[in-house]
Amino acid sequence: MTSTTFRIGGDLQVRRLGFGAMHLPTEPGPDRENALAVARRAVELGVTLIDTAHLYGGGANEELLAEALHPYPEGLLITTKVGVARTGPAGEWKLDGRPSILRAQVEQALRRLRVERIELLQLHRIDPETPLADQLGTLRELQTEGLVGRVGLSEVTVAELARAREIVDVVSVQNRYNLLDREHEPVLDACTMAGIAFLPWRPVAWGKAGAGAEIAAVASDLGATPTQVALAWLLGRSPVVLPIPGTARNEHLEENLAAADLDLTPAHRARLDRSAEEPRATASERG
Repeated sequence: MTSTTFRIGGDLQVRRLGFGAMHLPTEPGPDRENALAVARRAVELGVTLIDTAHLYGGGANEELLAEALHPYPEGLLITTKVGVARTGPAGEWKLDGRPSILRAQVEQALRRLRVERIELLQLHRIDPETPLADQLGTLRELQTEGLVGRVGLSEVTVAELARAREIVDVVSVQNRYNLLDREHEPVLDACTMAGIAFLPWRPVAWGKAGAGAEIAAVASDLGATPTQVALAWLLGRSPVVLPIPGTARNEHLEENLAAADLDLTPAHRARLDRSAEEPRATASERG
C-alpha cells in the first residue's frame, strides 16, 4: 500500500496529494467566489499542502488563499515561491533573484498570507544573472531571522541541486514531471536518494495518442479516470513525490484527490511505463 503522507525536511508532515492554487481566479466576481469555495473544499477533503507563488497574480493568489482559509487549520502547509518579479525593461515578469527582491517578496508574502513565518519557501527559478550564493544566502538569512522555516527549489538540474545543497539545506524540489514527461527523472532520483520532497508541477498530461489510449485502458480496468491513473502512477513512482494538481472546479478537485485511494497493480504500472517509452525517447532526442 502506497504511503499517503510524507515528512518534508523530516518533520513537516503533509498528505502526499496536495493542491496547486495557480489556476484559481483572483479577479472580483463570481469566479473569485468559486475559487474561494474550491480552496475551502480542498481543505475539507483533507488537503494539507497547498502551493502558490508571488508570480501568480503578483501575490493576488496568496491573498485569495488567506481570504479563503485564514485562520489556518492546524497542519495546513501553504508553500509559496519567490524569485520572479516585474523588473524587466518594460515592467514585464523576469527571473530576479537579487537579495533585495527576494527579501521584499518574502515580506509581502508574510503580509498577504497573514503569517509570521513561511514554513516552506521555494525559489521559483534560479536567476542566472545573480550568484547562486547570493540567492540562497538570502533565503538562509531569512531562516536565521525566523521568517522562513524551510527552503526548496524549482526547475533545477541535478548539478544545480547539488550546488544549492552546499549552501542551504534543501528540503523540496518542484520540477515539471508526469507519466509522459520525464525529462527531470534524474532530479527525482536524486531527491529520492536524499529524502527530498519532489513536487511535480503539471502532474497530468498525455499528448501522445497511443499512450493516452493505454492510460484510458488502465483507467477502464480500474473503474477510474485517466487523470486518477496518472496521479496514482506518480504516487507509486517514489515515496518522495508530492503531486500538486490544480483546478478551479470542485468536481475536478474531488476527482484528483480520489486518486490517493487508487492502487495500480504491477501489471498496470508496467503497461503504463511501456506506453511512455516512445514519448520519452522523443523528448530525449529533442535534447
